[in-house]
Amino acid sequence: MKALICIDDTDNHNTVGTGELALEFSKKIVKNCWGSTDAISRHQLFVHPDIPYTSHNSSMCFGVELIDGCLEKIIDYGQKFLLKKSAAGSDPGLCVAVVDRIKNPQQLIDYGKKAKETVLTKQEAYTTAKEIGIHLSEHGGTGGGVIGALAGIGLRLSGNDGRFKGKYFVGREAEVLTVQEIISQTNIQEVREQNGKPLEGSDEVEIGKKVKSVLLDGKIILLVEPEYDTHGNKTSWLTLHREKIQKY
Repeated sequence: MKALICIDDTDNHNTVGTGELALEFSKKIVKNCWGSTDAISRHQLFVHPDIPYTSHNSSMCFGVELIDGCLEKIIDYGQKFLLKKSAAGSDPGLCVAVVDRIKNPQQLIDYGKKAKETVLTKQEAYTTAKEIGIHLSEHGGTGGGVIGALAGIGLRLSGNDGRFKGKYFVGREAEVLTVQEIISQTNIQEVREQNGKPLEGSDEVEIGKKVKSVLLDGKIILLVEPEYDTHGNKTSWLTLHREKIQKY
């Protein structure tokens, strides 16, 4: 049974980020034999003066293949975890959704997209969660993190939003690998041009300084761009530069 878990607004400027707490939470699920977890994705939400946030207003989401009977254990642990681990002054929220029990997936996806474009309210978040039948709870402060936690689930469910936590090939800048080698050494499922065209397994890619993957079409994707010589001829593929990845 597949579930999605998302947390939001757990940190302040002097503590570890929400991504680190999501990783700790994820590891605890595995350690307690409640299920197996997958990659953590970061979802950028609307930045506006009326929305309090620490740095970038993003939520963190990961998937879980649940062991039978462990859903309530995970929810109970997650609530206690956020109460204990969230920073002073934060407004943490927790959302847990069993994918095949979501009553209206498109409604949840639409909510996530809306949270990238406008200011939403806690009441709207709770109403949406109740209508589609998923867990949503607040654990300190104003509880405003429920908005981002719910939105993160919707965006992850869409399969076309967010970049994944962690960097690939650290310390291997300028190394050249084939697409087949990249896929065999990582959890990356496909290497694509920005226009969506996949590269061939034999194509060679030069590794950049900060290599990140993104969520597209429900897959973990590494995006690349061509490098050209002075005559306008493509000479190689490069992993997408950090500034270009930030839009995902």
